[in-house]
Amino acid sequence: MSENNWYLVGSTDGIEVEDIVRFDHGDKTFCIYMLEDGFYATDGICTHEAVHLEDGLVFDNEVECPMHQGVFDVKTGKAVSPPACDDLKTYPVKVEENKIYIQI
Repeated sequence: MSENNWYLVGSTDGIEVEDIVRFDHGDKTFCIYMLEDGFYATDGICTHEAVHLEDGLVFDNEVECPMHQGVFDVKTGKAVSPPACDDLKTYPVKVEENKIYIQI
């Protein structure tokens, strides 16, 4: 269920820095990232080849697509390395009582 378009993703238990959590809602896929300064969310599909990003590598606040190594800034969604050229959409994330929520 949602309240003001906030959807429960899951618990923070077991999630470590640079982990990616996939969240599917309707026909869309999202990725929630744990960084040093908190949680962030983007679309979960690479804008270059429609590959799921949850298998990507996170480093220095960026996620690298597992297929062609395009890189996106997790906080802004900006495509920062080819072949990715279109930015990812980002979404607000909040954590309450060890539960992660995304606003869609």
